[in-house]
Amino acid sequence: MRSNIKFANSARTHEGGLSTKILNPADRLRRSVMACMLFEDSFYEDGETVANRISAAIKQCTFEEVAAIAIEAREQMKLRHVPLLIVRELLRFHTGRKVGDLIERVIQRPDEMAELLAIYWKNGKDQPLTSQLKIGLARAFGKFNEYQLAKWSKDNSDIKLRDVLFLSHARPRVRLGDDKFTKAERKGLMQGAHIDARPSGLSDDEMLYGKVAYGVLDTPDTWEVQLSAGADKKETFERLIAERKLGALALLRNLRGMIEAGVNDSLIAHAINSMKTERVLPFRFISAAKYAPRFEPELESAMFRCLDEVPKLGGNTALLVDHSHSMDNKVSEKSDITRFDAAAALAMILRETTDRCRVFTFAEKCVEVPPRRGFGMLQAIRDVRDPVSTKLGKAVRHVYEEFPECDRIIVITDEQSQDRPPQPHGRGYIINVECYENGIGYGNWVTISGWSEAVIEYIKANEAQI
Repeated sequence: MRSNIKFANSARTHEGGLSTKILNPADRLRRSVMACMLFEDSFYEDGETVANRISAAIKQCTFEEVAAIAIEAREQMKLRHVPLLIVRELLRFHTGRKVGDLIERVIQRPDEMAELLAIYWKNGKDQPLTSQLKIGLARAFGKFNEYQLAKWSKDNSDIKLRDVLFLSHARPRVRLGDDKFTKAERKGLMQGAHIDARPSGLSDDEMLYGKVAYGVLDTPDTWEVQLSAGADKKETFERLIAERKLGALALLRNLRGMIEAGVNDSLIAHAINSMKTERVLPFRFISAAKYAPRFEPELESAMFRCLDEVPKLGGNTALLVDHSHSMDNKVSEKSDITRFDAAAALAMILRETTDRCRVFTFAEKCVEVPPRRGFGMLQAIRDVRDPVSTKLGKAVRHVYEEFPECDRIIVITDEQSQDRPPQPHGRGYIINVECYENGIGYGNWVTISGWSEAVIEYIKANEAQI
């Protein structure tokens, strides 16, 4: 989002600094969405305020603008809940196939179908489902296999997958050319889909939908199921790793549990070195390293692995990481990840995608950190922390004094500064890791909202057009 827009003195950040007045409704929406953990309170704002601001902004945008933001949030920023809120708000004002198509696309995990209904009925279940909501849910249902449906089927949820199945009227594909059964007879066969002998005449989809309808999905072989059943932790983790049934995110989340269970270090290290990282947000590695510091080398290597073939940004880059007090706010109530962790993860990756980079951290003062990589740079930033207040303008001027030959300056911040930055001498980027309404990027600064590694591609694409 380019912020070459009108500056208005009436808008201010939460720290009192003069802010940018964003005039484009789509830009206002994007700013609130791309770093939003839905209904979670931030340092300065509560979750309901942010959600209401998103809802209000949607009313002022075209369907195409809102749909593009929802898709970007889900597919590039890896956000799960806020795209569902966007869909819910669109259902208030729009009809037609395009709405159902969007629902099908943003739902990428089975439990998101029930979560969408929960958001839809947030103010009461007296609201009937629209036709496009039913169509979108029915199409989304057909995207998942039995393992996925069973893994994300939660018995303790208010809205279950079988509810989604019935409410959306999802229809399984029948066996081609098989019309010897009446509708009632076919329903009876589906009811018996859980028996060992496959009912004659049913398609694979009919078997699956029958199992969902009657609650007889095969139990998935996951660590949650095995451990809840009382299985030996060490044996369970070792078997799941050996059979490659432990996904990257599950592996990172369970490192501490594996260590406590006595799983062999070499087996854990091998699992980290071979896991797929394309759907893991960078800050997850920082979280894992907090509880398993002995695996920092493997975690660091995994975080950088996807960048091996990425061309680097040429020239001299100054990287500024905000370490003010507001950046200590957790991204969600149950998370141990802070906005600073998200910023630091991006900084660690950006450091790897530049030819020459000098790294600074700032709050009240701006301090250059030693030229380290990965977790070493993270520790260096933490060691020089001075979270009294936030003065980005002062920090930018300091960087230009210390590093006058820099071609590009990248700031990672929540944009809550007491002062405004001067215009960048060359290229200037502000990566905003919060969803506050007002920020300080304006003029020739390019503001990017969100903390996904997708921001790297955005910067490269932006400079390719210059």
